[in-house]
Amino acid sequence: MSRARQTFRSGRGGRLSISCNDAEMPWHPLERSALVQALREAGPGRPTLCEGWSTQHLAAHVVLRENAPLLAAGIAVPPLAARTERAVQTLGDLSADPAGYARLVTQLAEGPPRWQPMHWAGDPANLLELFVHTEDVRRGGPEGSDVPARTRTPEHADALWHGLSRAARLFLRPAPVPVRLVDDGQEIRVATARQRSAGLGAVTVRGPLDELVLHTFSRDVAVHVDVQGPPAAVEAYLSGRGSRPGADGP
Repeated sequence: MSRARQTFRSGRGGRLSISCNDAEMPWHPLERSALVQALREAGPGRPTLCEGWSTQHLAAHVVLRENAPLLAAGIAVPPLAARTERAVQTLGDLSADPAGYARLVTQLAEGPPRWQPMHWAGDPANLLELFVHTEDVRRGGPEGSDVPARTRTPEHADALWHGLSRAARLFLRPAPVPVRLVDDGQEIRVATARQRSAGLGAVTVRGPLDELVLHTFSRDVAVHVDVQGPPAAVEAYLSGRGSRPGADGP
């Protein structure tokens, strides 16, 4: 039975290696470990790619998402978004000192308890969520998008690509033109009947897997991708993009 060793490199040269049985274990615990490492290395009060959130607020967002689903409902339900954001800000502000921040990150590291739905949600709900927020922390500092890329096994990359194929069809569906995401011969096509009839043509977004995931989640300020296509299509596509605080919703 094969085993995989994942190595995560932090923006400050740190490294975390974890072994897992790739035939039996999900991949999101590895992304959780990477997020915890990034948060501990950054410390409280550091900027992230999520507008209005410092590191303690980002950690609060993940903890609330996993432990208080009713409070976190605004992630997916726009009318409740203001209440969710208040909860994130309150918990984050209460965790801004070193001791409070350490407790919050430790709670994040432990994951949701067994009776919470997120404990059973697995990779479909958690893999990209934790991956994106790790990069929100790593790329939120002075180095921005120039932080060293993390390394992973081909199996882990396949899991991320599979998650991206689902997320892209959700998050890029509102785009005014059809979209192709391309990395090393692989591609994901996103189009609707309305988009196909728009007449502007399609755009192709090329880049490494990490960059395509972050682009899909509107972290464009800190990604390296190449958007190609007819000028009118590229302009229409880029003009409709923006950032958002959480990794869960458009």
